[in-house]
Amino acid sequence: MLRLRAPMLCFDVNSIWIPASGSLLSSFFGTHRIRAGSRSQSLRSPSRSPVSNGFRLRAAHHVNDRSSLYSVSPSSVVKASLKGQAETVELLSAEDDDHGGVIIEMKVPVDAGAFVSSLRASLENWRQQGKRGVWLKLPIEFANLVQPAVEEGFTYHHAEPNYLMLVYWIPATKNTLPVNATHRVGVGAFVMNDRREVLAVQEKSGKFRGSGVWKFPTGVVDQGEDLFVGAVREVKEETGIDTEFIEILAFRQSHKSFFEKSDLFFICLLRPLTFDIRKQESEIAAAKESSEIQVEPFVVQ
Repeated sequence: MLRLRAPMLCFDVNSIWIPASGSLLSSFFGTHRIRAGSRSQSLRSPSRSPVSNGFRLRAAHHVNDRSSLYSVSPSSVVKASLKGQAETVELLSAEDDDHGGVIIEMKVPVDAGAFVSSLRASLENWRQQGKRGVWLKLPIEFANLVQPAVEEGFTYHHAEPNYLMLVYWIPATKNTLPVNATHRVGVGAFVMNDRREVLAVQEKSGKFRGSGVWKFPTGVVDQGEDLFVGAVREVKEETGIDTEFIEILAFRQSHKSFFEKSDLFFICLLRPLTFDIRKQESEIAAAKESSEIQVEPFVVQ
């Protein structure tokens, strides 16, 4: 531990402790620089932070990895209240993204109050570093931190079954964070055998339920699934028929089709490899191959 020739001021390997006396701080920190080996640490007069009632001093980055006579933890800051009480606040662990922002992924349970203190200190730290967007990933077991984060200015970005992603834009400029996924992707399978018979189904649920309408096997492409794989899978699930992908025949785009999301729908031409139809009992009312299917236009509201 390095002790300096100034009253009530010392550095240790874990934190920085400073007195609440503004005169001492301003007189000392305004002019002094500490050097140790090939590292240097500038000490400046701490200013009032908009997120606390005390002073805050942030540790600077080391110049290299050589050992020195002193060490300042870059993962914590010190809040000194006007009443002379000091408290070490841990900064949130985060990784830099590729666009000048940071990504926080909460992994260790934390009290909501401690989380807010760390979040405020971290935001101020990143603001000083010139960071832009902040991504906060909260696993479902950290649901208690959602409201505190929203109260600090975070907004929802997207949700998955096991986590919620929130975002915060630091600079006073236009928010350029990418929006959540805007489209859902669906496939329809045009399956025709050598006798020019087309595979068609009637659904137990959906808009055509009970209407007597025959339609192509259709479905939604899974996450990470290629279009042609999704088309082959849907045919197998709904009819039991194995198929081979040939080509994409057509596609269309629609908007506000599923919870305000847009929809891309691809019609794929498939060749049947097996011919024993076994309909999916949970979703399909009937399935057949026929050359007498009449194509009719439908406008679905």
